[in-house]
Amino acid sequence: MQGKDLLSIANLSAQDIQVLISDTIDLKSRGRGNALSGKALALLFEKPSLRTRVSFEMAMQQAGGSAIYLSPAEVGLGQREAVGDIARVLSRYVDAIAARTFSQRTLEILGAQSDIPVINALSDKEHPCQALADLVTIREKKGELRGLTLAYIGDGNNVATSLMLAAALAGMNFRIAAPEGYGIPAETLEKGEALAAENGGTISCTTEPEQAAEDADIIYTDVWTSMGAEAEAEVRNRIFAGYQVNENLISLAAEDAILMHPLPAHHGQEVAEGILYSPISVVFDQAENRMHLARALLTQMLGGLEFPLSGWA
Repeated sequence: MQGKDLLSIANLSAQDIQVLISDTIDLKSRGRGNALSGKALALLFEKPSLRTRVSFEMAMQQAGGSAIYLSPAEVGLGQREAVGDIARVLSRYVDAIAARTFSQRTLEILGAQSDIPVINALSDKEHPCQALADLVTIREKKGELRGLTLAYIGDGNNVATSLMLAAALAGMNFRIAAPEGYGIPAETLEKGEALAAENGGTISCTTEPEQAAEDADIIYTDVWTSMGAEAEAEVRNRIFAGYQVNENLISLAAEDAILMHPLPAHHGQEVAEGILYSPISVVFDQAENRMHLARALLTQMLGGLEFPLSGWA
């Protein structure tokens, strides 16, 4: 780990990824503990959430610690009070911050100005905790990560970006099928390609969902319109109409392929009606693993595990 924060998957090394996955699975099997007794986490949110808020709160509770939720109205990041001032104040009160923000820049300021770890709980650029929990789920279902092919169908958004970087570090083959102009940004794609080359994986981009899905081990999709881009929904629905994950698309994947979605889902849009409840779907296991991943990550950050990540030694 480079530094004290997790602002991007790129802050992690390939070894860090493996350690976090192993720690998550181990803590999940152990149940509740007291590794974070006396520790407190601030949940600093600009966006509403179900999984992110509850997973972090329950992670702290299951590890013997506590969490404090700070809503947009209570804090007003960068409006009511300067982001740097908020970081300095919270550094005096709590042991870590998980921030869900509109802008990656806000997270960078929080990390630079705080004396405690800062976790990206979602920004416009990345969603690292989701991607890490996804790798935990894949490892549980497939028994391995290296060499598997993950096909992401849809918008090259924050989830796609973090998933690509995480898959690259894990030595997986990542494919994305997105309409022209809606893929992962070129600079980030180059970073992912470099990480994949270092770790034995590959990254490929196409505009054809069928090409991405062929013989894939994992089919993954997300909403076509991310939170904060609702004004584009009508246009996006037309552009992405051919990118729905349905039975026909899944039939092209490997026989034992699994279906993933970070939720919330728009049934009948990016996923066909009912398909998230089919036997190949692992979406609710993904959702549960957000909590277990958060617990492992926080316990690593706050010193409760025997083998810390490289940047927290």
